[in-house]
Amino acid sequence: MKAVTVQIQIHTPPEQVINAFTEPEMLNAWWGVEKSLIQKQAGGLYTLAWQVSEQGMGYISTGIISRYEPARELVIRDLVYLNPAKSFLGPMQLSIQTKERKGVTDVQLCQDGYREGADWNWYYHAVQEAWPQVMQGLKAWLEQEHPLP
Repeated sequence: MKAVTVQIQIHTPPEQVINAFTEPEMLNAWWGVEKSLIQKQAGGLYTLAWQVSEQGMGYISTGIISRYEPARELVIRDLVYLNPAKSFLGPMQLSIQTKERKGVTDVQLCQDGYREGADWNWYYHAVQEAWPQVMQGLKAWLEQEHPLP
């Protein structure tokens, strides 16, 4: 199966990287997530929503946390992407792993589980383009807001 993997180094503590994916205020600040429901534990819910209005929600990603180590790893299984213009896409897996080394945090993000079909191909190409940009935005935001001492 296809996967999108991004590796990046961020000058911030590893726990701040994981917090950026699990704290509602942080998700809003760097990624524009408008609503979220996250239970930070194995088996917990992980749901993010963008473009929230009185008419509903534009985009939703939701799944189940399978591994959560606050300073090392976040793995979301059974990830489903909901977009009103596309079919439901899932289940997939999203993993964020961190490792501090010589004053910098190595971060690896991987989203996999893509299938075949027109909507899947559209989504894969969109994610393939978006994740590197999103991770650069995360890096810039974390290094400004939560730099290493």
